[in-house]
Amino acid sequence: MSEPLSLLLGALLVNNVVLAQFLGLCPFFGMTREYGTAWAMGLATAFVLGLSATLCHLLNSLVLVPLDLAYLRIVLFIVLVAGSVQFTELYIRATSRLLYQLLGIYLPLITTNCAVLGVVLLSVGKELTLLETLLSAISAAAGFTLVLVLFAALRERLDHADIPDAMRGTPILLISAGFMSLAFLGFAGIGR
Repeated sequence: MSEPLSLLLGALLVNNVVLAQFLGLCPFFGMTREYGTAWAMGLATAFVLGLSATLCHLLNSLVLVPLDLAYLRIVLFIVLVAGSVQFTELYIRATSRLLYQLLGIYLPLITTNCAVLGVVLLSVGKELTLLETLLSAISAAAGFTLVLVLFAALRERLDHADIPDAMRGTPILLISAGFMSLAFLGFAGIGR
């Protein structure tokens, strides 16, 4: 399997940000009550993740490494992620009032979404090229969006299912998330 395809499938399915690396669990449980909101949150996070990963890679390779300032990496990456979120928030507010209202408080909280910073730091740690970083970020964002949308659809079905009272709410959600994680684990053999 080619390297880009392996990177794409790995980030999307095998090393899924939410189900394998446990990053981004706050929006995973908080933004999946409705299918449309989960889809919108996934797309907004995908945009922020792609933009942040590109900017952070450029900052790291053009400024931090040449000037031996790698110790500032996390602080500066957080600032770049926050700036990307602000840019995204302004763009969504200007283009879609409904989407802006749907995302509500969770849009500014993308800043603290550990999936965004986690993917950026993992890309830098693997010393990927700019193209590989962008591909990895887009794949991770697609995997994040996929899991959010699938879990939202599952939650909507669970709302109408005949579930014993003791299992309603958090218990059935955790069990369902565990089964989703096991299903994605089945992709681990791809590409070997």
